[in-house]
Amino acid sequence: MLKKLLRKAGPPLLAVLLLLVVWELYVTAYQVEAWLLPAPTAIVREAINNWPRVQMHTLATLEIAIIGFVLGTVVGLLLAVVLHSIFPSLRQALYPLIILSQNIPIIALAPLLVVWFGFGILPKVLIIALMCFFPVLIAALQGLDYPNAAMLDYLRMIGARIGQIFFLLELPNSLPHVFSGLKVAATYSMMGAVISEWLGAQRGLGVYMRLAAASFRTDRVFVSIFVIVVLSLLFFASIAYWERKLIRWNSRGEGN
Repeated sequence: MLKKLLRKAGPPLLAVLLLLVVWELYVTAYQVEAWLLPAPTAIVREAINNWPRVQMHTLATLEIAIIGFVLGTVVGLLLAVVLHSIFPSLRQALYPLIILSQNIPIIALAPLLVVWFGFGILPKVLIIALMCFFPVLIAALQGLDYPNAAMLDYLRMIGARIGQIFFLLELPNSLPHVFSGLKVAATYSMMGAVISEWLGAQRGLGVYMRLAAASFRTDRVFVSIFVIVVLSLLFFASIAYWERKLIRWNSRGEGN
C-alpha cells in the first residue's frame, strides 16, 4: 500500500519540492522584495505565526463550502432523477436552459444574489450551490442514460417496473459518473466559497486574502492560496475514497 502510494505521489511531490527550492534560491539570490514575491520559508513562517487567525478564516470558508456543496449536489441529483425518470418530457425544454445558464459568469450573478438576499450566509451558499449543481447534474444524467443494455433487456423481459429498473440497474450503474461529477463539484465549492467572500463577508479565506492584498502582505495571500489548495485536495481525496468504497461494494453486490 505504501509503495503504491509513493509511486503515485512521489513524482508530483518531487516536482513541487524542486519548484520550492528554485523559488527560494531565486528570491534569495536576486533579493526580491517580500511584497512582490516572498520566499517559501517566509510564507511558512507567516502561516505558523498567524495560524489562529488563519484557522478562524479557514473554518468559516469550509463551513459555507460544505453547505453549498451539499445543497448543489442534492439539487443536481434530484433534478437528474426528475428529468430522466419522472418527467423525461421536461428534459428537452429545460436542458438547453440549464446549459445556457452556465454561460452567465458567476461573478456577474453574485451581486444580484447579494441585492436579493443580503450579506448573510444565504447568497454565499447559493453561489457555491450554483457552481456545484451543474457538474453533478450532467454526470448523473450521463450515468442514468447509459445502463447495461443486456441487464435492461432482461429486467424488461421479466416485467420489472420503472422504479425497479431505476433502483436495481440505472442508479448503481450511474455511480461512477456521479462520483466524477462530485469530484469536480468539490473543487468548485472551494473556489465558489472564496468568490462569495470577496463580495462581502466578515470572515473567510476570501476576506483574509482581500485584506492581505490591499495591504501588500503577499505572504498572507500565498498562505490563503496554499490553504485553499490543500482543502480542495482533501475534499477531492475524501470523495475519491468513498467512490472506491461504494463502487467496490456495488461491484461485489452485482457479482453475487
